[in-house]
Amino acid sequence: MNFEQNLSMLFSDLNVPEVFITEHFCMANGDYIKVYIYCMFLCKYNSEISPLDLSKKLCLPLKTVELALKYWEEQDIIIKKQNTYILSDLKKLEVDKLYKPKVTSSLEDALDTNSKNVLRTQAINEINSVFFQGVMSPTWYTDIDTLFVKYQFDEDVMISLFRYCFDRQALHKKYLFTVAEAWHSNNIKNMNDLEKYYLQYEKSNQMKKTICKKLGITRKLSQYEEAYVDRWTIDYNYPIDIIELALKKTTSKANPSFDYIDKIITDWHEKKLVTADEIQAYSKEQKEKYKTVKEVAKTITPKYTDGETNQYNDLSKFYANI
Repeated sequence: MNFEQNLSMLFSDLNVPEVFITEHFCMANGDYIKVYIYCMFLCKYNSEISPLDLSKKLCLPLKTVELALKYWEEQDIIIKKQNTYILSDLKKLEVDKLYKPKVTSSLEDALDTNSKNVLRTQAINEINSVFFQGVMSPTWYTDIDTLFVKYQFDEDVMISLFRYCFDRQALHKKYLFTVAEAWHSNNIKNMNDLEKYYLQYEKSNQMKKTICKKLGITRKLSQYEEAYVDRWTIDYNYPIDIIELALKKTTSKANPSFDYIDKIITDWHEKKLVTADEIQAYSKEQKEKYKTVKEVAKTITPKYTDGETNQYNDLSKFYANI
């Protein structure tokens, strides 16, 4: 016995789960969404189509279609089996994410949970209202709970985390968890920790701009160069007037590197030089030592081979940064 649908396409509908809107629609590339919606349409009628024909049908480059299919595979929205694509049940996926069986629950756990419920509920309601217009997907609740447990953020920091990602138009889970991990690695748990972190970040960021300007660098610093500046600014706590003393030592260099500058500044830090006067006195002392070594070297004519002579003529080994 066979049953057939007796409706023309003119009167038929394509149902898109709301969970697709809340979880994927706002985050995915527009062309990728276009590919997915059309795949839903094809699945409804068990149609067959090649990626090439799909690209022609949607007026998209073949590469874009291939990237779209790969993207939805990575999201577990589409499952590829040989030459067949199967669309996942989005509602079931979300239910599986939400379902977390718990066999036992102690009285202490229950009391502790109740004491935290009020503030956390208020924070979650604010996140839902401000950043999701009151229609936050249920899976976000599980993710927020995970953030609270894993990183021990307080409620204000949690709201600030969502605001940080929202302001950068990157309110998706991968970016949000990346930022959360960065904050956690900087020992952020409450708003005092976060404000201190922001001050250090702003201080370091301003320092990078000043250093680039003084060195005539117009490009963006690499992550390794930025790490050097963070070390000088945050770890060594040197102000710009100290760092500028090191920058001035690059004037005789054709292509001064941050590694060269770092050696100078690290040498000062290891010798516990804090002020500009201490650094200048240290440099003057090193110049005198260098001058003495050079004068002594003139009076000595050691009978060594060229290789041996060269290593003793390298007077830079006898003095520090001057």
